[in-house]
Order: sequence, then structure tokens, then C-alpha cells
Amino acid sequence: MAFYGFTAMEGLPALQQELKALAEQGSVRGTILLAEEGVNGTISGPDAGVTAVLDRLRQLPGLGGLEAKFSRAEQQTFHRLKVRLKREIVTMGCPTVKPAEQVGTYVPPEQWDALIADPDTLVVDTRNRYEVEVGSFAGAIDPGTESFREFPAWVEQTLRPLVEETQPKAIAMFCTGGIRCEKSTAYLLQQGFENVHHLQGGILKYLEEIPEERSSWQGECYVFDQRVSVNHQLQPGSYSLCHACGLPVSPAQRLEPSYREGISCPHCIDRFSDADRERFAERQRQMHLARERGQQHLG
Repeated sequence: MAFYGFTAMEGLPALQQELKALAEQGSVRGTILLAEEGVNGTISGPDAGVTAVLDRLRQLPGLGGLEAKFSRAEQQTFHRLKVRLKREIVTMGCPTVKPAEQVGTYVPPEQWDALIADPDTLVVDTRNRYEVEVGSFAGAIDPGTESFREFPAWVEQTLRPLVEETQPKAIAMFCTGGIRCEKSTAYLLQQGFENVHHLQGGILKYLEEIPEERSSWQGECYVFDQRVSVNHQLQPGSYSLCHACGLPVSPAQRLEPSYREGISCPHCIDRFSDADRERFAERQRQMHLARERGQQHLG
């Protein structure tokens, strides 16, 4: 279950302990982030445990209508449970941006394709570069960012001049679950941009509601758990994770000479020393041994 909600939050330390205990009781793992601006998380576990967490969150002020995106896997997709207190539930580094007070226009999945097909709409993918490489909407602008913190600088350096030059009727932004594009629209509005829209529920909601035969989505969707990516049916996709650099690796990239499972990939072949490679190789060996014993290795 992936979820987020922007609302003023209080009593966070006590809530942190309560949610941690509730999740542990229901055999739920994953990450829940709490901040004064709201809640954000992705968790995995049995139906009853996941539902109990969602029900508790919906009891909090301002989160009664908290939306959640669901998908299924045959096994647990997280190694551990983390419930953390943060300054922001998605880190942009702009504390004056408050989506709970001002945000762009929500566009439901059923209306999204018509909006982005309009030649007068500027479509922006607010995710990181490595996520965009796994899949995106055709024609969307890739800011090429390595983290969401870089997005405001990209807006001022690239997006603002582009908008001034092209004068689009609308700006349409999207991300995995909706949280980054929602915060992005709040930032743009604060900076004086107009006619700003974002995909309600993000890519995951779009894939859930729009049949593949009439979908504008191309590729798979990167997710921040052991599945690495999901396809249009929200089933685990074809990408794996390079345990050396942590970036997604496609089936074609796994056939390249630079790919050695757990040791190197096309993304990081020039990034690490020989000593690093030796450590990665030993870790990979331990992972294989654990697998042979029927155990999990946290590496």
C-alpha cells in the first residue's frame, strides 16, 4: 500500500510509537514518514495488518479521505519496518511550500490522457532521472534530477524560461504516487506560475484505472521496494536492482559486459575502486549462501 496526505500534524512522537506497534502487530513492514506537514509511506504485509494501519491513519484530523494505492506481491517486499519523524514527508527543501493550503488542479486518471495530448500542455515528469529511464508518458520533459531537492533549481533555470518562450495553456505534472507532483504544483503556484495541474494518485493510480490497450504510459514504473518496478498490471516488472549502486537495471543492461550481479552495472562501472568491488563480491557470495540455506540476507 502506497499513501500520502498533506495536513497539519501534532503529537508526532506518540503517533510514531503507536503506528510502529500497530504495524508490528500486523506483520507489516516498509516505511512511514511523519512530519508537521502530513504523512507519507509505502508498506507491505497481510491484508488485515495493512488495513489496520490505513484505518488508524484515516482517524487523524484531515486524513479522513486518505487515498491509498494497492498492489499485490507473493512475498514481503520490505526487509524491515521504519516509522520516522521528518521535517518534510517528501524533501524539497522549501519549508514555505504548504500543499495543505495551496495546490494545483487535480486531474483524475480518466481525464489525464486528454490533457497531456493537447499540444498546448507542457508535461513534466517530476521524478528522478533513473526513475524516468524505467518508464514515463510519451513526450514528458525529464528534468534529469538526481533528487527531489534539485527540482526548485531546475524550475528557475529551465522551466521558467521554457514557459516564457512557449506560453503553454497548462502545465501538467506527474510522479509515482502523487506526492511529489502535488508538492511541485504548490511550489509553482507560490512562484507565480498559472494553470498548473497534476495527476491525481500518480502513475500507480493511472495504471490501476486505465486499461493497457488505451494507456499513454510507456515502459514500467519504478517503485521503492524489492520489486524495483511494476508493469501495467501492477505486477513485479522486469527490472532488478544493482546492489553496488542501488540503481535499476533492465534485462538488456544485464546482458552487457559491465554487468556482474551485485558487483557492477552499466550505471556504476566507473564509480568504484577495486577494493569496493572485492567487498561487493564477498557480499554477493554471502547472499548466495543465504539463499541456498533458504534464508534472507539484508545485503
